[in-house]
Amino acid sequence: MDAGQLPFALLIALIAIALLFDMMNGLHDAANSIATIVSTNVLSPRAAVVWAAFFNFVAFLVFGLAVAKTMGTGIVSEKAIDVTVLFGALIGAIVWDAITWWWAMPSSSSHALVGGMVGAGLAKGGTAAIVWGGVLKTVVAIILSPLVGFALAVVLTAITTWVVRRFNPYKVDRGFRVLQFCSASLYSLGHGGNDAQKTMGIIAALLFTQGYLKGGFHVPLWVVLACHAAMALGTMIGGWRIIRTMGMRITSLKPFQGFSAELGGALTIFAAIGFGTPISTTHTIAGAIAGVGTMKSSSAVRWPIAGEMVFAWVLTLPAAAGVAALVYWLTHLVTG
Repeated sequence: MDAGQLPFALLIALIAIALLFDMMNGLHDAANSIATIVSTNVLSPRAAVVWAAFFNFVAFLVFGLAVAKTMGTGIVSEKAIDVTVLFGALIGAIVWDAITWWWAMPSSSSHALVGGMVGAGLAKGGTAAIVWGGVLKTVVAIILSPLVGFALAVVLTAITTWVVRRFNPYKVDRGFRVLQFCSASLYSLGHGGNDAQKTMGIIAALLFTQGYLKGGFHVPLWVVLACHAAMALGTMIGGWRIIRTMGMRITSLKPFQGFSAELGGALTIFAAIGFGTPISTTHTIAGAIAGVGTMKSSSAVRWPIAGEMVFAWVLTLPAAAGVAALVYWLTHLVTG
């Protein structure tokens, strides 16, 4: 399975596996986009996933491709990337996503893919195969994304609470139900813009290693459209088990609180896309929801649930890396 020796049918199969991961990302992370708008009863779950899927897809019209470049060349060096590394990374991420979906635990599909890349890269070339600057940027994002989402949600909740303090509660509730359409749309736009690019980077890297990209590493338009479509499909299928955890088990929300959480999360993701950082949308919205809950009282947040989520996040990188390394070794053993 060396570069330049892959049969075309197998190349198509690997692209299909990458798109399967992208669809699972949408299914797994559907909760990120719609948990708050569902928990506040602004939209039904079915209507919410259609709404989110639309904005997942059209995100390519808004954002550049800096995150895709980071995933394609900024985690494992171009010299070390080959078909077996990419296959191991994808299977590692898919397996971990499936496990955490079964547990109803909102782990990060993004960091599962990064962990898969690191594990497969280490299995092939040791530490020299890893672009440690890109990995460090991702690890820093693991820590900062929920903290920034938390802080922005706290600030936005404080501002909205002060602004509406003298208004009729019924009118406030009705007004923020409308505004939640806007905040949920922005969050879904950011989710599609950040997460779909990770699979784009993997597919582009695969095409690059096989000599199908002329003029250096770039992401063809058909790859962009396919990845956004796969993510939108996954979002429409929905990850109902995780939606319950994200939207109902961390804390209870009112429409103005859901608005603050979604907007805080969206702003965090937009900034990350600008820096080309493969941020976790799961971490971001969970931090934002916890921030909103803390503004009511510290006891309003179900911290044991949050603790379980943090444990899953910490475990994601090494677990996905371990599965990816195992898949790399087995594949290399079978194919020679």
